[in-house]
Amino acid sequence: MSPVPLDWDAVVTKYSGGTRIPTVAGGKTLEITGADDAGVHIRNPLWRDTLTREHLTRAVELVESERMSRDPGLFVEEYRALVADARATSAAHVLKDLRRPPVTHRGTELMR
Repeated sequence: MSPVPLDWDAVVTKYSGGTRIPTVAGGKTLEITGADDAGVHIRNPLWRDTLTREHLTRAVELVESERMSRDPGLFVEEYRALVADARATSAAHVLKDLRRPPVTHRGTELMR
């Protein structure tokens, strides 16, 4: 089975107006301020940043081709090593919210 690419138009449509999404573990939220061709723009009280389209697309390709883990903890470490050492946890939250890729937490799949 070949990896299914990230539908960037769907990402922009979903996040262009901004929103708050739940974290992988729950109990907190991540603020998304918008999305465009460059990436998904995020902020918290201390910083602002962009999860780039290139990085999120690469992460989905790696997970769907089984070269990165779907486990949240392992995903974050592998994202830092294989994709970018920038906002790996935030990337996991966004991909979980997009339901891409499916991520498991404590043996329970969160995405399906």
